[in-house]
Order: sequence, then structure tokens, then C-alpha cells
Amino acid sequence: MGKTVLFFPGQASQYVGMGKDLYEHSAEVRDLYKLAADVMSYDIAKLSFEGPAEELKKTRFTQPAILLHSLSILKIIGAKLPAFDFAAGHSLGEYGALAVTGAMTFEQAIKAVVRRAALMEEACVAHPGTMAAIMGLDAAKTEDICKRASSAGIVIPANYNSNIQIAISGEIIGVEKAIELAIEANAKRAIKLEVGGAFHSPLMEPAKAGLEEFLAHQQYKDPVHPVIANVTAEPVSVAGAIRSLLVDQVTSPVRWAQTMKYLVDKGVTTVIEIGPGKVLSGLAKRDMKPDKIVNLDTLSDISTYSN
Repeated sequence: MGKTVLFFPGQASQYVGMGKDLYEHSAEVRDLYKLAADVMSYDIAKLSFEGPAEELKKTRFTQPAILLHSLSILKIIGAKLPAFDFAAGHSLGEYGALAVTGAMTFEQAIKAVVRRAALMEEACVAHPGTMAAIMGLDAAKTEDICKRASSAGIVIPANYNSNIQIAISGEIIGVEKAIELAIEANAKRAIKLEVGGAFHSPLMEPAKAGLEEFLAHQQYKDPVHPVIANVTAEPVSVAGAIRSLLVDQVTSPVRWAQTMKYLVDKGVTTVIEIGPGKVLSGLAKRDMKPDKIVNLDTLSDISTYSN
């Protein structure tokens, strides 16, 4: 029998209006948003539901907003949550994966992501950078391009999103040089991304110490199902490994393509994406080719799936 994985999306999956139907439907969901608002001293519900989009794109707001959306779905679906064998999340989505497996409480996940998002935005301001998407080149070629472009400025592969789609990250001059080299290498596309900084690169180093300090005061539990870590693309089954992996994740590449390969090798045939958008479902459709893909984003999605 095929196995099931729960996926939790990361930054760039947000959209204005996300979660509004969930908020209006459930008092438990409203409690989650109130908790986040109290921690942030900001009305994250209003921003999520009404925008403006440019404000919602800011890292310190985007990350909590996406996590809240995912956790809200989990609250509403409750005991009807489908049986699953693995969980994984893209970047900040890893906190959703840890929450659904019981390694973190929902409150711990929200507070951690609020802190993480603030620290990462501070790092973006202190060390300006950017990212770019390289499509049509394999990992080895993209890694070589980054190595050669590093003579101009810091640039590394940041998100191994699929076999032929890799996001690179670093100093603006380094990323621009890598784009030039990628075009010369006949990449299908090599374009800058509209992001606030150089995520998952050494430029995020200042955020690590603050996150490590915050996470050090948290107690975790062993996840009830393995969580596939971004940093290693391997399962985490014990609480002791969680903290260091989340800290390392800030400056390390997201090994999503490798995560999908691991899941396919383990017999996963059903993918359920929990949260805004269909980014991870699209990647899974192309690389994993599962028998079934389910998106749980809206109240209607939950009703359809639960009935």
C-alpha cells in the first residue's frame, strides 16, 4: 500500500485573503491569530485578509501568515486529519511539519516563526542581497556556476526545488554574475526573484544566533511520524535533533528535490499540501508523479475532502 506525506508550503505561497474563511468559521482559528497578534503586536489577521500585498510580502509578516494558515487548517480538520507516514515543509513550512507531528505545540511553532521572521528581516537589512531562479540546468551545473560567480560576490544554491529548478542566493553582484553564467550555459530561464533578501545563504548568518537562543529555551517531543529535514533531506525522529537543524536551516540550502526523491524511494504515492497555494503540489506532480495530490487551502477544500 502506498504511503502518504503532508507538505507545508513556505514563503512566496501567500496571497491576500488567505485564511479569511477559516477565521470566520472557527473560534479556535481566531485564537491562533490572536496569539500571533499578541506576540507580534500587529494585526496579522487584517493584513492576511485585506493586504496590501506589498506589505504581506515582507518577511516578518509573510512567514507567520503562512504558518497560521496551515495551522488553521489543521485546527478545523481536527480528528479528520488523514493518516500519514511522513511530514515535510519548505523552509518555514518545516515548523508546520513539526507541529502536525507533535514535536512542537502550535503555540511554540507560532512564536518560533514570529521570532525567526523578525531575525531574518533584520539580517536582510544589515546584509542586502537577492535571489534568482535558475531553470533547465541540473544541480551540478548550477553549483559550478555559483562557484565561479563567487569571485564577484557570495552566491550559493539556496533551494533545490526540483531536478531542474534551483534558486540561488547571495550578494546582488554575485547573483547577477551567476545569472550571466547560467544564460551562457543555456539555462531555460535565469531571472531575479522578488524577495527581500538572500535567504538560505551566509548573509542570513546574523539571524542564527538569535534563533538558536530562542529555541534553546523550548522543549520538544519526538515527532509521531518522521519529519524530513530541509538541511539533510533525511528523516528526523527524535526531539534532540530538531533545534540544530532549524538553526542550520537559516543559512543552508533547502533540499526539496532530494526530499521528494527520498519520499518516492520510501513508497509515497499520496501528497497532501496543507496551506496557501499549490507550489509544492506542482513540484510534486512534476518530480514525484504521485497517484494522488490533495490541496487543503480553503474551507471548501476541507469540506470536500472530509465528506
